[in-house]
Amino acid sequence: MKSRDRRHGLVVVNTGEGKGKSSSAFGMVFRAAGWGMKVCVIQFIKGQWQTGEQKAAVLFDNIEWHNLGDGFTWDTKNPEQDIKTSREIWEFSKQKIISENFDMVLLDEINYCCGYNWISGQEISDFIQNNKPPWMHLILTGRDAASEVIEIADTVTEMTKIKHAYEQGIYAEQGVEF
Repeated sequence: MKSRDRRHGLVVVNTGEGKGKSSSAFGMVFRAAGWGMKVCVIQFIKGQWQTGEQKAAVLFDNIEWHNLGDGFTWDTKNPEQDIKTSREIWEFSKQKIISENFDMVLLDEINYCCGYNWISGQEISDFIQNNKPPWMHLILTGRDAASEVIEIADTVTEMTKIKHAYEQGIYAEQGVEF
């Protein structure tokens, strides 16, 4: 593994309407962990629903996992609580990033928080530019990535949906969607 002083930490954004934003990020998480990097995963939206990737992460002693969201917020009955939770997770995330304890941090589904105007893209962009250690890889996922975040990112991928099994009446399948 490259030492921190020889590493260029990337800001990676996975966004768009298509499937695979988080899945791609989890691939990077496990790749980094395989190289011995210390990784922190922070989930902004997903509630306490168990996922295969979370179950796999416990097999690695160098992945720290935080599933902190209130669940499927697009069906929210309490938007004030969702805003409060998102702000608390953002504050927690900032502390993890500035701790310098991790080589990679994944902010899973944070882009949704920008799309809902719970956290501004400018706030996220400013924090990244002024506080992310230069050797740390930072990944942000979710639809509606803020233009300010896209602007400062090193790599941005937009997932485009061609078709999805859900449109055929097939619900989330274990091992594919969770």
